[in-house]
Parts: sequence; C-alpha cells; structure tokens
Amino acid sequence: MSAQPALQWEILDHAAAYPVRIGDLVSADAGGLPIYRVIGLSGRDVWLGEERERPTATVMPLDAFRWRGRRQAA
Repeated sequence: MSAQPALQWEILDHAAAYPVRIGDLVSADAGGLPIYRVIGLSGRDVWLGEERERPTATVMPLDAFRWRGRRQAA
C-alpha cells in the first residue's frame, strides 16, 4: 500500500499566458473541496474532471479558481 504524495497549493497567476496546464489540480480554496483535475483548455475556460472519480467533464471559467495544487514526492 503506497501513500499518495501530499499536495502543495500555490496561488494561480491569472495574468500568466498559461496559468494552468492539463493535469493540474485546481480549487477555489487551497485544500478545499471540490478539487478538480484540468483535462482540457479552451481560451479562459477549463475542462475539468473531479479528483474524486467523477466520470463526466465540466467546463468552467478559469477565473472561478484561485489555487493550483501540485503533488509533492514523498
């Protein structure tokens, strides 16, 4: 049984050319729920899958999120 690496949260730089990438985790609150995984990008909208196994994608504006999470190696 392996433990998942901890998440490190950082504030999104909305002014950056690419504030998120496919595979990033995003949330409105650092460590808060729900946590979404970015599965696609379309301008300032992001296609999201829930980190907790939701099979369907959701499209939301990137501005709805303030935090990006990155897994840290154990």
